[in-house]
Amino acid sequence: MSDNLPPPPPEQPQPRPQPEHHAPVGAPPSASPWAASPAPPGKQRTGLIVSLAVGGGLVVAGATVALVYSLMDSVADSIALPPARSDAPYSEPYDEEPYDEEPVEEAEPEPVAPEPPAEEDVTITKCVRDSLIGWQHADLKIVNGSGDPAGYVVFVEFLDAQGAVLTNGIATTDDLAPGASVKVKAQGVGEVPTGTKCRIKQVQRDPM
Repeated sequence: MSDNLPPPPPEQPQPRPQPEHHAPVGAPPSASPWAASPAPPGKQRTGLIVSLAVGGGLVVAGATVALVYSLMDSVADSIALPPARSDAPYSEPYDEEPYDEEPVEEAEPEPVAPEPPAEEDVTITKCVRDSLIGWQHADLKIVNGSGDPAGYVVFVEFLDAQGAVLTNGIATTDDLAPGASVKVKAQGVGEVPTGTKCRIKQVQRDPM
């Protein structure tokens, strides 16, 4: 061999092997560098609230739909059924007791004083026989004893001494005010004997 060959390269020191580190028993595994980092606590709470809100909205919407459907169903049933007739044959009688109305006391009218009889309004002031023709007449005074204006018709009889009617006379007056008086004459027809008497037979009082 030639002495001119280069010397061999020096030996490089070899790295020492690192000992393997094992995690103690019960310790959590080490996080991988590629694993996603856990979300902060604030973001987790916000996501929970959003989830609850969405779920509650769905529950309310479902309840509303169910209520609307129930109302529509009841309305459809009421429209489909005809109204009950109260006058239908063989219907049940009305059992409720009738309402008893309290009687209303009517005010009693004030008593009105009765008017005096019409005969009391007429008086014979004279009973005279005409000496020339022999006819009898009676002078009368009429006083309206009623409360209203009235007209009067007075019937007079002329009697002989035995009480027999010989003839009749009549006297009238119109629109005599209450309490007012008037003088009239009832004239007999035909000749009568001396001593003939006068008598009021009937008095008719007509309110005006």
